[in-house]
Amino acid sequence: MSEQNVSVPDQGQGPDQGYGQGSVAMTREEGLAWVTLSHPGRLNAITISMWEQLRSVFDALSADTSVRCVIVRGEGGQFAAGADIREFAQQRGNMAQVRRYHQHILAPALMAVANCPHPVVAQIDGVCVGGGLEIACQCDLRIAGESARFGVPINKLGFPMAPDEMRGLLALVGRATTLAILLEGRVFDAAEARSLGLLTRVVPDTEVAAQARASADRIMRGAPLAARINKRQSRHLQQGAPLEESHYQDFFSYAESQDHREGVSAFLAGRAPVFTGD
Repeated sequence: MSEQNVSVPDQGQGPDQGYGQGSVAMTREEGLAWVTLSHPGRLNAITISMWEQLRSVFDALSADTSVRCVIVRGEGGQFAAGADIREFAQQRGNMAQVRRYHQHILAPALMAVANCPHPVVAQIDGVCVGGGLEIACQCDLRIAGESARFGVPINKLGFPMAPDEMRGLLALVGRATTLAILLEGRVFDAAEARSLGLLTRVVPDTEVAAQARASADRIMRGAPLAARINKRQSRHLQQGAPLEESHYQDFFSYAESQDHREGVSAFLAGRAPVFTGD
């Protein structure tokens, strides 16, 4: 692969390139929610306002027990080209501002995605770098098009990745690959991203939306209670902490659930189960 053939377009400058605060929209179709990053003319570069909206949207979705799955996507054929660099001078000009930005704005937004109790699928088209990749890393599944591009080229901007942002990347690919991504600052293609463990699957560009939806449909045919328990237990086990009685109680709580009874009953009757999350 030739690195110069996997470059990321510039975010653009000025009002003629779509100057604005951007937005994070949420739409619903029964149990499925779509969260869409939108910043026209800026490759969906993420502003402070968008980070705050992302946190609010995911906080609301987390509290809604009718949600079965969430798909995160970008508008206009791009996922997200990282943070909006135009804000840096005013919002990240000194240590106090940098700490506020990373600890009190960006980190809580990523944590809201990570802590969502419902399965979250990233639908990745086009560019997915910097903050965009950080969001994708907090999702449970990542489905990308063949021409999607990935990386964290912030070494060219003169700063490292903040600890709360590095956590998601480390969890997916480990320390050695995380350091390779950060120290080299390369932008690479979807095939390499898949080989590194960043992606669940790579599909033709024309099928990304359909494949993300198909994944969500498969998830939603399963028991939502089991999905939520799997997310909680996997997070705890990944941290390496010992299992306590409360963790076993949480896991085995499914045994007397309606979903468990329905799943077994439907299997024995040869019919499709109808899960309620209870």
